[in-house]
Amino acid sequence: MKVIFQIKPVLFSILFFGIVAGCIAQGNDKQRELDERVQKFLKENQQQWRDLNVPYEDGQVLHDLIIANNYQSALEIGTSTGHSTIWIAWALSKTGGKLITLEIDESRQAEAIANLKAVGLSYLVDFRLGDAHALVKELEGPFDFVFLDADKDWYVQYFKDVDAKFKKGGCFTAHNVLQNMRGISEYMDFVQSHPGYKTTIDKTSDSGIAISRKR
Repeated sequence: MKVIFQIKPVLFSILFFGIVAGCIAQGNDKQRELDERVQKFLKENQQQWRDLNVPYEDGQVLHDLIIANNYQSALEIGTSTGHSTIWIAWALSKTGGKLITLEIDESRQAEAIANLKAVGLSYLVDFRLGDAHALVKELEGPFDFVFLDADKDWYVQYFKDVDAKFKKGGCFTAHNVLQNMRGISEYMDFVQSHPGYKTTIDKTSDSGIAISRKR
């Protein structure tokens, strides 16, 4: 004799939404634990970042841009030892995104990987070692967020190489635009006159970040 068990629709709904609520709560707990871990690491090391890393304030700017716009496919050109990478990956952990980051120096990349592992964010990051002049051209995209902090006299070319792989509404950011470095004035002239983008400058730090949104 076959015995068929039937769950009434109301009971099924209660069970289903109970399971969903439990999963959401568990996910929220994991995110809170991750947030606490990352915040602690960033605060403890706030004054320790050297070797071409961004200042703490600029890391916060990048993080907030990603969160505010729900960006999910990010590219970083110039990892260094991973300070900006942590901020970007941390934001992406909240939006469900992923990051590709490019670095030419093997020792700096190794340190960056160790730092991302220390905060529990390395699973979100695809670390690629090599010359970004070539690597950027090979990337498929599409991207909705880019952070550029590499050789300044190549900024314009990096922008051109990414443009076709960049989503409408995406945000292309570039570091050190308030500083007198070779290539910066040419880059700013280029992006500020580009009809496909609207560019503003964040002056939170003395370094400056150019924020170019694709129309």
